Amino acid sequence: MRKFFVHENQICNQQINIIGDDVNHIKNVLRLKPSEKIKICDTDHAINYICEIQEIKKQSVTCLILEIAENEAEGNVQIHIFQGMPKADKMELIIQKGTELGASEFIPVAMQRSIVKLSSKDKRKKIDRWQKIAEVAAKQSGRDKIPEVRDVHTMADICHIISTYDLVLVAYELESKNSIKDEIQKLKGTQESYKIAIVIGPEGGIEAKEIEMLRDAGAKIVTLGRRILRTETVALQMVSVIMYELEDVSYIK
Repeated sequence: MRKFFVHENQICNQQINIIGDDVNHIKNVLRLKPSEKIKICDTDHAINYICEIQEIKKQSVTCLILEIAENEAEGNVQIHIFQGMPKADKMELIIQKGTELGASEFIPVAMQRSIVKLSSKDKRKKIDRWQKIAEVAAKQSGRDKIPEVRDVHTMADICHIISTYDLVLVAYELESKNSIKDEIQKLKGTQESYKIAIVIGPEGGIEAKEIEMLRDAGAKIVTLGRRILRTETVALQMVSVIMYELEDVSYIK
């Protein structure tokens, strides 16, 4: 069953009004017709509805709510990816695949070794594009929430908010003893849900001074093993490992 996202203000009196790009997708790409059933998710509350299309107009599609469906995709682990700004289209891959794997937020970070520098104008365009990629990936993977792509942060910004997380993991190629598994095992089973941040450097890695800033703020510096991974690979490996160890597949929010 096809799935679409709406906000709370698009739901009224057992009806849901779909607007925006999804209208063209429903009408001209999928060629859906009135009386056909679709699934619609209220991303503000992660509530899924089974709906029947009632009317298709030029700029909107009106649907009747038939029943509430069980939440299917959001678990007990929130992962926020603080990604050092990478080159080319690597951020797009990280957001797309990270969304499929279950990441909740993506935060691009301007680090000392980041080659990419965005102007204010380019920044807004990039973030809008990245947010759209997250939305498409969320639809494809059946997510109940669209991960949010935040504004560009600095290392000082991360240090300021570290205390809001249950665990902050920093992948560092010069760390050789403390593994990601060690830190996850310390946290595992201590609570029902988890809010975790992972910090990943750009292609050139994270400067030693930045590592010390994060360590002093309370982050855990970890090794991912003997091999040096590409920056886009690190994000996906860390999310996969965390979800494997901590996600409760029977958890319903």
